[in-house]
Amino acid sequence: MAPPLYIAIRFITSRKRSLFFSMIGVVCGVAFFICTQAQTRGFEKYFIETVLGSSGAIVLSDRFQPRYTQFENIDTSGLVAGNQQSRKYYDGITDPYRIIRVARSFSNVLGAAPVVRGNSSANSSFQTEIVRLEGIDLRYHLEATSLKDQIIFGNIDEFRLHPYAIMLGSLLADKLQLKVGDTLTLAGKDPKAENKTFTVAAIFRSGVNVVDENRAYLHIKTAQSILGKPSDASIIIFRLRDPQRAPQLAEQFERLFNHRARSWQEREQGNLQIFSTLRVSAAITVSLIILLAGFGIFNVLTLTVLDKLREIAILRSMGYHRSDIRSIFLWQGFIIALFGSILGCAFGGLLTYGISLIPLRIRGIIYTDHFIVDWSWEHYVYGSLIAFVAVLIATYFPARRAASVPPVDILRGAGQ
Repeated sequence: MAPPLYIAIRFITSRKRSLFFSMIGVVCGVAFFICTQAQTRGFEKYFIETVLGSSGAIVLSDRFQPRYTQFENIDTSGLVAGNQQSRKYYDGITDPYRIIRVARSFSNVLGAAPVVRGNSSANSSFQTEIVRLEGIDLRYHLEATSLKDQIIFGNIDEFRLHPYAIMLGSLLADKLQLKVGDTLTLAGKDPKAENKTFTVAAIFRSGVNVVDENRAYLHIKTAQSILGKPSDASIIIFRLRDPQRAPQLAEQFERLFNHRARSWQEREQGNLQIFSTLRVSAAITVSLIILLAGFGIFNVLTLTVLDKLREIAILRSMGYHRSDIRSIFLWQGFIIALFGSILGCAFGGLLTYGISLIPLRIRGIIYTDHFIVDWSWEHYVYGSLIAFVAVLIATYFPARRAASVPPVDILRGAGQ
């Protein structure tokens, strides 16, 4: 007897047009799933990379006193706990370099940098803006961030060599109408003090608009003088080997250093939820295409069962069991799912590549001039898995019906 797979191929090729349109639905569904996931995940990963490159995976900030609990005496037998006292925070970090030395002992920490933060009024010949000043120790900052790769104009060595050099975000430089080599003045905390003049050494673009339109970098000692910061640093930013483990490490840092520690997942929770919602929504929408293709396959195989009733009865009379008949139709579904997934993955890859070349100007929470895609094998696996599940479910019911065909009635001409 011929194997069920051979008979399945004969059956499925007998309805080539119906097979073609059924497979087209699977191919398009898998391809669109891959394409939409590549886009949404691509923008999300780009946003995460820019956040990590500018603000670090963990930010250590204000010192606090450990919480303690008041106890109330009930009787001689014991104590009862009262209300837990709220945590008190104290601005700044008094010994950042000691904390950095200790933190570097953690295997997940790649770099750490102290930062002095504060606002100041920046004045150019054309404009006045309130800027977010960040005083940095350049050697440490280059280890903890992607600042060196973010420079688009100027030279970071010019900043390194001059104590009154400044680096501006690209959008901030545009608002102040400044370029490399121009000067601007910054107002200090003391209104009676004379404003200090700085030379623009470099202009950077982080890719995060809220950073590029407000942030300016100074040397840490200069920033302390202008902002009147008594503490050695406002924050410490950490670069991690595995940023996904930032929440767990942040908890350890809080217990170890008694300073508030926030992971990038906590700081960007709102934006991450938006990206996650868009990705899930796109997956559900595109999966409906595969589901519709499954209905088409269900109809094709149901018609095949009705069309092949006599052949099925003959196979049963030749000794094929019900499980063999069921296998014949399940094999048809498997063939459609297999080739549909292979062609869908190939088409999805081409579609993703084509979309990555489309120009797209975005100046929102991220900065990009084209579609950003993520080339991940997971998208191809998940797309194919959804296709196999939908097709095999659609195949199961016609296969079960075919297995229940009464061969004697069919051969006598009384079958339905």
